[in-house]
Amino acid sequence: MNNNDPDFQLERDAFGRLVLVLASGERHEGVLPVRAFPITSPEEGLSLVGTEGRELVWVPQTSSLPPAVWALLSEELANREFVPEIRRLKAVSTFSTPSVWTVETDRGDTEFVLKTEEDIRRLGRAGLLIAGGAGVQFRVRDMLALDRASRRLLERFL
Repeated sequence: MNNNDPDFQLERDAFGRLVLVLASGERHEGVLPVRAFPITSPEEGLSLVGTEGRELVWVPQTSSLPPAVWALLSEELANREFVPEIRRLKAVSTFSTPSVWTVETDRGDTEFVLKTEEDIRRLGRAGLLIAGGAGVQFRVRDMLALDRASRRLLERFL
C-alpha cells in the first residue's frame, strides 16, 4: 500500500450490498456511505456506517480514495441520494402557498407542491434547497444562472 491507499477495501457481496474489509481482515456486510455535508461539500467527509448505525471508517476527502473504491461508493451514493437540480421554472399555479410548481430538472420535467415559503432554504450566496411536498429535495445550484423568467417566478417566493 502507498500513502494514498486506504486501510480498508470495499467489495460487493452476492446480494449487491457493500462489504467493508478492514486491514485487520474484519468484514462488515451491508455498510452504507454517508456524506457529512452532502449539499455544501459533497467531496469532504464521508463515513462508512455499519448495520448497527456505528461509524466504521471516516474518509476526510473522497479524492484521496483509489478509483475502484470511489467507483463503488459513488454508485451506492447515487442510489441513496436523489436531489434533482432545477434548471428552469416553467410555471407556478399561484403566488401564494401552497402552490404547484412545474419545473425542468436535470432528471426531466416534473411538478411538486411547495407547501410554504419556509420550504425554500438558502445555500450560500446563490444556492437554494427546495422541499417538494412529496419529500423530494430540489436544488438550485445558482439562482443567478437561471433564465430571467425563472428568476422572476422564484423571487416572488423569497
